[in-house]
Amino acid sequence: MDNRFATAFVIACVLSLISTIYMAASIGTDFWYEYRSPVQENSSDLNKSIWADFASDEADEKTYNDALFRFNGTMGLWRRCITIPQNTYWYSPPERTESFDVVTKCMSFTLNEQFMEKFVDPGNHNSGIDLLRTYLWRCQFLLPFVSLGLMCFGAVIGLCACICRSLYPTIATGILHLLAGLCTLGSVSCYVAGIELLHQKLELPENVSGEFGWSFCLACVSAPLQFMASALFIWAAHTNRKEYTLMKAYRVA
Repeated sequence: MDNRFATAFVIACVLSLISTIYMAASIGTDFWYEYRSPVQENSSDLNKSIWADFASDEADEKTYNDALFRFNGTMGLWRRCITIPQNTYWYSPPERTESFDVVTKCMSFTLNEQFMEKFVDPGNHNSGIDLLRTYLWRCQFLLPFVSLGLMCFGAVIGLCACICRSLYPTIATGILHLLAGLCTLGSVSCYVAGIELLHQKLELPENVSGEFGWSFCLACVSAPLQFMASALFIWAAHTNRKEYTLMKAYRVA
């Protein structure tokens, strides 16, 4: 094996490993989107009601999004979280100079919620099904797992190529990484589109802002790493095979 191809293969493996770690961390964390809102320091009846509704198994899309808006919520592919004061008061506490303790309360999305239909008017089951948002949500949930699976399968093929001392099977690894990158890119695109459509239907309250979190950024970084690894795998395998064929033809001649 030529040193050029071996070097390209090693670099592609490193890029593949980094992208796999980033993708796995992105899937497993809860910071795809973050809301920033004024901290609610008291436990008024309204706040208690919102907390209870958020923790309920029957919370619909509008219910848990209202809580995310009000209580510095974060959302991932699997869970949604809000930040609430640890020591609550039934009255407004006196003016303070130090920050008070807060706790993060999270609820997981069930499989039924992941595949549940989204409605034209969030929370209103009589408003009709919003097919676009429904399939965007399902794609943003499924595509990262497909991407991770393709990379793992590609790693197995790459390992077999090392055992066989041949670069040619890594063409399949490169193709699988290319498909994984497309899935990651598709997931990120679906997530952005879904968030934008949601905010068109549920406007953010005053003094509340939202931004994409570091989990989302990891997924964004993972996609180009997958494409670069794919290009290196395919280039190394194809060029090595081409040179081997030319050398064989030369020897026969």
